Amino acid sequence: MLSSSWLEAFIVFAEQLNFTHAARLLHLSQPALHVQIGRLTEEIGVPLYQRIGRRLELTAAGIELLRFARESRERSEQIVEALRTGESHQPVTLAAGTGAYLYLLGPALREFTRRPKARLELLVRDRAAAVAAVRSGEAHLGVATLDGPLDGLEVKTLTRVEQVLVLPARHALARKRRLQLCDLANQPLIVPPEGQPQRTTLAQALASAGVPWRVAIEATGWQLVLRFVELGMGLTVVNGCCELPRGLVARPLHELPRISYCLINRSISRTASLRSDAALLRRILMKNMKK
Repeated sequence: MLSSSWLEAFIVFAEQLNFTHAARLLHLSQPALHVQIGRLTEEIGVPLYQRIGRRLELTAAGIELLRFARESRERSEQIVEALRTGESHQPVTLAAGTGAYLYLLGPALREFTRRPKARLELLVRDRAAAVAAVRSGEAHLGVATLDGPLDGLEVKTLTRVEQVLVLPARHALARKRRLQLCDLANQPLIVPPEGQPQRTTLAQALASAGVPWRVAIEATGWQLVLRFVELGMGLTVVNGCCELPRGLVARPLHELPRISYCLINRSISRTASLRSDAALLRRILMKNMKK
């Protein structure tokens, strides 16, 4: 039998991945916290965390246990609130990137929050962090750009958007209604840092087409890169859903693949079905994005 105090201690430890910080938050001594995590590990029978160099990292079993512990805490809070007040209004948590919130999800979130007593908590997370938030139980749902399925998670495509080149309206290339990758030869481009998926896709496409290009500046976040284009610091490639500031125009780059925005939730086979309000948000997102 898993002790609720062990599970609560594990949640705090897993969020901190530091015994000193976690013990302080729990008002425990470090030895006492070590004992609780040790007993929990013995009960589970497999390691829940591992040391990678100087840092700690949850194992796959640790992530699964964190999800279970968070869901157990949430159910406990719901029943206590329902018994005290006659109803429960725990928030639904969604993890997504700033760009998705700004340019894609607004109408659906507005519809959801107009429902009586609907509560919503938004986490700003990049692709990897949104997936991790759903997998670990930090979020009920996630939205991210994905290329395929994810182990243990249910993935549904919400929409697919084209990639476009953004440039000042006065730029010579703006006279063309359709652009090819060769038009980007030697143009100064504002791109994400190396290793970011969008940078990798663009670099590979340009290399395959034999197009020389140069980095004007490295930056992340659609609003930031669009601001740099406004300032005349270079051109950039963004997802076609982005709203452009005045004075900028977008031209499609059909040689680049479309970007799939996907809805992520835990597979029903791995856990209980979604809470009714989380399931409602899921339906609203699917409906709005398919319009």
